[in-house]
Amino acid sequence: MHLELGLGLFAAMMVLVALRMPVALAMFATGAIGFAQLTSWNALLNHMNDAAVSRVSSYDLSVVPLFILMGQFATHGGLGRSVFHAARAWFGHYRGGLAIATIGGCAGFGAICGSSIATGATMTAVALPEMRRYGYSGALSTGSLAAGGTLGILIPPSVILVIYALITEQSIGDLFLAAIIPGVIATVGYIIAVMAYVRLVPGAAPAADRLPMAERLKSLNTVWPVVVIFLTVIGGIYTGVFTPTEAAGIGAAATGLFALVSGNLGKSALKSSLLDMARTTGMIFVILIGAELYSAFLALSQIPQSVAAAIVDSGLAPMAVLLVIVAIYIVLGCVMDGIGMIMLTIPVFQPIIAGLDFGMTPEATGIWFGILVLVVVEVGLITPPIGLNVYVINGMARDVRLSESFRGIVPFFISDLCRIAIIILIPATCTLLPRLE
Repeated sequence: MHLELGLGLFAAMMVLVALRMPVALAMFATGAIGFAQLTSWNALLNHMNDAAVSRVSSYDLSVVPLFILMGQFATHGGLGRSVFHAARAWFGHYRGGLAIATIGGCAGFGAICGSSIATGATMTAVALPEMRRYGYSGALSTGSLAAGGTLGILIPPSVILVIYALITEQSIGDLFLAAIIPGVIATVGYIIAVMAYVRLVPGAAPAADRLPMAERLKSLNTVWPVVVIFLTVIGGIYTGVFTPTEAAGIGAAATGLFALVSGNLGKSALKSSLLDMARTTGMIFVILIGAELYSAFLALSQIPQSVAAAIVDSGLAPMAVLLVIVAIYIVLGCVMDGIGMIMLTIPVFQPIIAGLDFGMTPEATGIWFGILVLVVVEVGLITPPIGLNVYVINGMARDVRLSESFRGIVPFFISDLCRIAIIILIPATCTLLPRLE
C-alpha cells in the first residue's frame, strides 16, 4: 500500500514538473497528499506547523544568502569585467582566444560567485560584444558563454554544494575542496573544446589584436581582489581558521568592500544586490520547505529503503547502478533546474549509493557522489530542451538563433561527458584534496 502510493505520487509529481509547475509546489502538493494518506490530515497540519520553521531556521543555512550576496556584489561590482579583460589581454590574440578568455573569465568569476546564471549573464555583457566585434560566429560565442557560465556552480563556493552537504550531512569545507580539481578539469576541457572547434571551423573565431606585454601585465592588477577573496574563503575553511558560514560572511563583506572602493557599487547597485539576494534566497527556501514535506512523505512510504534494497539485492555491479543514476540525472536535467533536481533525487539516490561498495570509505563515497551529481546537474544547464544557461545567453544575444546557440554547446557537451567519465573512473579527482586536509 505504502509503496504503491509512493510510486504513484512520485509519478504525479514528475507530471506536474513536466507541465511546468514550480518544483517547490509540486513537491509540496504531492508530499502533503501522501503524508495525509499515510497518517491523517491532523498529523499533516501538526507536521507543517513545525517542519517549515525547523527547516529554514537552521544556522547552517545562513551560508546560502551570504554566498549569494557575495556573488551579487561581485556581479554588480564589476569584478567579472576585470577578470575577462585580464584573460582577454593574455589570450585574445590567438585564434579562438576570446572564447578561451571567456572560459577563463567564467572560471575566475565563478570562484567568487557560486551561481551559473549570474556568471553566464555577467560574462555575456562583457565578452559577447568583443567576440561579435571580431567576427566570432554566433554558435561559438554563445556556446562558450553558456558552457563557461556553468563553472559558476562547480568552482567553489557553490550554493548547490552547500544544499547537498546539508541534506547528506557532509562537510561543506570538504565538498568545496573536492570541487577544485574537477573545476580545473572542466576549465581545461572547455578550452580544449574551443581549440578543437576553431580547427574544425577556422572562420568561426578570428584572432584579436595582440596587446603589448606592459598592458598585459597591467591587466593583472585588476584581478588580485578575486584571488585574495577566493584564497581567503577556501583557505580559511581548509585551515580551520573559520567555519563555512563565517567564510561566507567574510567573503561577502570583502567582495562588497572591493566593489565599493572601486566605485562600482553605488546606491543603485547595492539595492539591486540586496534585492536579488533576497529573491534568490526566498526561492531556495521555498524549495527547501517543499522538499521537507516531500522527504517526510518518502520516509513514511519507505520508497528510498525499498528501492535501495531492491537494487542491492538485484546483483547489479555498483558501477552499473551508478551509470543508471547518472543517465537519470542527464534526462532530468533536460526539464528541471539544478536545485530542484538535488532536492528531489538525493533522498532517494543517496541511500542507494551509500549501500554499495565502491572501494572507499562512506565519507569519501558521499563526497565523490556529491561532486559527480553537481557535474551532471551542470550538464543539464546546457542540455535541450530547457538548457537554462543557453536560454539566458541567447536572450542577451538577440542576433543569434536559439538553434545556433544549442549547436554551439555540442563540443562543450562532449567535454562534459569526458569529464564525467574521468570522475567516475578516477574518484581521487574528488577525494584527494579532502583527504589531505
